[in-house]
Amino acid sequence: MIKIENLHKSFGEHHVLKGISTTFEKGQTNLIIGQSGSGKTVFIKCLLGLFEPEKGNICYGDMKYRELSPTKKRELRKQIGMVFQGGALFDSMTVEQNVMFPLRMFSNASKSEMLDRVNEVLARVKLVNANHKFPSEISGGMQKRVSIARAVVNRPNFLFCDEPNSGLDPKTATVIDNLIQEITYDFDITTVINTHDMNSVFEIGQKIIYLEKGKLAWEGSKSIIHKTDNEAVTKFVYSSNLYKKVRIAQQKGY
Repeated sequence: MIKIENLHKSFGEHHVLKGISTTFEKGQTNLIIGQSGSGKTVFIKCLLGLFEPEKGNICYGDMKYRELSPTKKRELRKQIGMVFQGGALFDSMTVEQNVMFPLRMFSNASKSEMLDRVNEVLARVKLVNANHKFPSEISGGMQKRVSIARAVVNRPNFLFCDEPNSGLDPKTATVIDNLIQEITYDFDITTVINTHDMNSVFEIGQKIIYLEKGKLAWEGSKSIIHKTDNEAVTKFVYSSNLYKKVRIAQQKGY
């Protein structure tokens, strides 16, 4: 579980995060949505420890991040997996080497133990026999699966995904969504996803928070598709022509 209490972050006179408080539960997919400039990226970077908030607490389980020593913070980072927007694979490394990279950084396992773990997670993301391929030799969807395998190879307690469906076709995006949700359940991870993809929200959004101008404007589940008590959220959800048609059909009782 990750608990956020009254989080504030500014850059000079620009107040970006304005007192956000929420909880992301273990074993479920927690999604962050909002318009560009709403503070989503700054928020997730604070959760990752990349930005230091001026006020508030971020608690990983029973640990308050701001109270941890540098050594304890490094230990916490071992428990965090990250799926980057562009995949962020090393072009000069094979799939196997990319996935093994966190193990080389953070574990004391032997080479054979690391290889066993790499093969285990590659099988989990359905990439058996892809070990010796380079990123340029596989599709965008396969690259995202490699990125997911790398993110969970250290058996993290917390998984962060930044726009995991960016650049993917709808069918492949659904595959990635389902894979992230399955891994969240199977590994009992606290998963936090930053996304613009409303299909992801409706498919796998167990908890959704909507940020607006640095504030938590709404939180709930994927029932957001039916109605909310916040007009800004409703306009955001139904901003595309497709979902406008869905809303009209709902209102007519179809």
